[in-house]
Amino acid sequence: MEKFIITGGKKLHGTASVSGAKNVALKALVAACLTDEEVIIENIPLISDFFVMVDIINDLGGEVSIDNHTAKVSVKKFKKSEISLEQGSHIRTSAMFLSPLLARNKHAKVPNPGGCRLGARPIDRTIEGLVQMGAEISYSSDDGFFHAKTEGLKGVSYTFDKSTHTGTETLLLAAACAKGTTLLNNAAAEPEIDELIELLNQMGAKIKRIAPRTIEITGVSKLHGTTFRIGPDRNEVVTLAIAAIMTKGEVFVKDAGSQTLDVFIAMLEEAGAGVEIKKEGIRFFYKGSLLPTKVETSPYPGFMTDWQAPWTVLMTQADGVSQVIERVFENKFGYVSDLEKMGGRIEPFQPSVDDPKEYYNFNLEDDENYVHAVNVYGPTPLHNAVVNMTDIRAGAAIVLAALGAKGQSVIHNIRLVDRGYEQFEKRLAALGADIARVKE
Repeated sequence: MEKFIITGGKKLHGTASVSGAKNVALKALVAACLTDEEVIIENIPLISDFFVMVDIINDLGGEVSIDNHTAKVSVKKFKKSEISLEQGSHIRTSAMFLSPLLARNKHAKVPNPGGCRLGARPIDRTIEGLVQMGAEISYSSDDGFFHAKTEGLKGVSYTFDKSTHTGTETLLLAAACAKGTTLLNNAAAEPEIDELIELLNQMGAKIKRIAPRTIEITGVSKLHGTTFRIGPDRNEVVTLAIAAIMTKGEVFVKDAGSQTLDVFIAMLEEAGAGVEIKKEGIRFFYKGSLLPTKVETSPYPGFMTDWQAPWTVLMTQADGVSQVIERVFENKFGYVSDLEKMGGRIEPFQPSVDDPKEYYNFNLEDDENYVHAVNVYGPTPLHNAVVNMTDIRAGAAIVLAALGAKGQSVIHNIRLVDRGYEQFEKRLAALGADIARVKE
């Protein structure tokens, strides 16, 4: 076990690069399993979640080699159709292997997926879609596995009840080589999904987004290898932006594009933070007292749920009362108690909603009276504390709080941030942060 020791109060300053998008890299590995030819993926993030997915592919009979930030994936054939319970418990995207296993082996045994436990994170929408495409899938509570088989996947018209990022991608993968045409309605619209579509089309798939939330997939008999470069991770851009403003510094993020950050940039400007968009990237900087804001998370093109925790941290420094409302996950304010330990003044509340089923993107039956919104009072001087990470983005948010706090903070359970950020502490230190990784 390792921990971060952070002495806050250091202004971050300089130029930073971001890794390839995690939410593309993991799915690209699964896509590579749809063909028996080699797929080369460039600009991969060297994070623990990526290596878990690599281990799964190797265990299934594939071969993955990594050189610097390039992965070569070759799955000539699957030697088995079962993902181990241990591997599946580490990462939620392990369930996506249902698609290539059903497409190529006609059967699969996949454990109920793990990863960060952000509420229930139901897989029911994905399973329902695969069943409509011709798979027989049952879940055994005795062994914790989904048992799936098919005589051949077929195209269907399927409408998601709620927007689902992973569900959309899983059905995209399944439909790419299915017989006939598939229409995915109310499909997720995140730019990472469009990157996956681009990769699949380079491999010979026939996929197009015919409306903002409608995707048409014409199945093909075989996909081939290709070389694909992953774009920058917008979550990392947001993290670095808030780190700069939280510490009253400035950071230029190379290769950051504004086209997928419009909502975030608009909120920064509303809060009075500095943003300068250039051809080579975006400069984020502190330019004076921050104003309070109200944000609601929602599927793309809304304010991303992964930005919620970092934004809450930033709003502890705004002059007034800010509101942060979580609509995507039913339980995503677990970090608040640690932020309060550091001096944050945060008050939970439940929004008044006319139609909760329509308003929230999670299944209401999974809600156990969790907090869905907070009032954040500021500006509040944050101070040092001993705290824990609860998930990837909340963990990064607690690091941001410690960077802006007075004194020396200790953050435990940092393996969670390693799942989503490559060499997080080294990159922050290069910008002037006083942060060290030490063994427990």
